[in-house]
Amino acid sequence: MDNLLARFANAFPLWVFLCSALALWHPPLFTWFSGPWITWGLGVIMLGMGITLTAEDFTRVLQFPSWVAAGVILQYTVMPLSGWAIANLLALPDAFAVGLILVACCPGGTASNVVSYLARANVALSVTLTTLSTILAVAMTPWLTAQLAGARMPVDAWGLFMSTLQVVLLPVTVGVLLNRFSPALTAQVVRVSPSVAVIVIALIVASVLGAGREKVLDAGPRLLGAVVLLHASGFGFGYLLSKWWNRSETVARTVSIEVGMQNSGLGAHLARSHFPAGSGVDIPSAISALTHCMIGSLLAAIWRRIEPKD
Repeated sequence: MDNLLARFANAFPLWVFLCSALALWHPPLFTWFSGPWITWGLGVIMLGMGITLTAEDFTRVLQFPSWVAAGVILQYTVMPLSGWAIANLLALPDAFAVGLILVACCPGGTASNVVSYLARANVALSVTLTTLSTILAVAMTPWLTAQLAGARMPVDAWGLFMSTLQVVLLPVTVGVLLNRFSPALTAQVVRVSPSVAVIVIALIVASVLGAGREKVLDAGPRLLGAVVLLHASGFGFGYLLSKWWNRSETVARTVSIEVGMQNSGLGAHLARSHFPAGSGVDIPSAISALTHCMIGSLLAAIWRRIEPKD
């Protein structure tokens, strides 16, 4: 059973692609998954992430400060600045530009941990970076979004902060406490939490694409190109700058994956909660989820065949 669940989770990009295609074909299959469903779904994902963590996981910061600093700093510089630059370079409409910048300012996604494993990267470092960037997102995501996108549309930084606090920090904290005080329950939940995360993310992406079907089809190549460029920038600069910083192939792969793969589900939730309904601000996050999974899976397939020399 565990092997079957692991295979299901590892096929994450396939499920996201299939659900996305079905949503664009017949939106009602997925548009029911909206509103509080997305909020609770994200909370479950973050709880599942927190429940895998122990206090010892956070001591890795002290053991390898340069590795962790590279990942966290690049996460909140390369992606936000890339999102802002690409939105301006391609002259995206305001709603899509704000949506692109918003998802670029989100933390790394939990899918990066799976891709790091497949790519022969440092999974422990990946988990640490995802955790730290997620905790920092409570302040960094709303602040960066307001700074970079506030000139295009009104950005409720305080509202973004409160939503991120509720959806991210509280579930992760509860998960860590459960791991500490209820290890038997934790052992059972950990078996299924990756598969649950895959299902929830696929539902969120398909729901957003289905609800914005006309906008997605009308946006066409320009919006898709902007999202592809955003994640290519994250993966590319994450790898090159980390390799220059730490001189380690394994660390460079890990940081590349962590920077390139965003928590697009969080971006979609924040867009739907704090921007006008039907504006299209949530569309870039939905396309982002599909895009970074495809690029990450391709890199994992390549890197898995190349043993890192370090």
